[in-house]
Amino acid sequence: MIYVTTDYVAGREIDQTLTVVRGSSVRARDFGRDIFAGLKNLVGGEISEYTKLLADAREQAIKRMLDDASRLGADAVINVRFMTSQVMQGASEILAYGTAVKLK
Repeated sequence: MIYVTTDYVAGREIDQTLTVVRGSSVRARDFGRDIFAGLKNLVGGEISEYTKLLADAREQAIKRMLDDASRLGADAVINVRFMTSQVMQGASEILAYGTAVKLK
């Protein structure tokens, strides 16, 4: 399935706008990663453990959004956006959302 951040799909015409689709993933830090992150925080640099955690969460949120669109019979999702929020101490949500459309 096609998904884009623009309000159109290049070279294609939108036939029907369906509805907003979304997918989210809530991830919590784990103790082992926190130890390595704390050490990295002392010397500086990227905290790769958290980068991977958030990248995995983002991919899962995208997949869930696309699954939502597929259930509606959509061909594409336009205007894709991401949002993140802290839902509790040590846990964050990544939300992917956009507009499901049918293409000609």
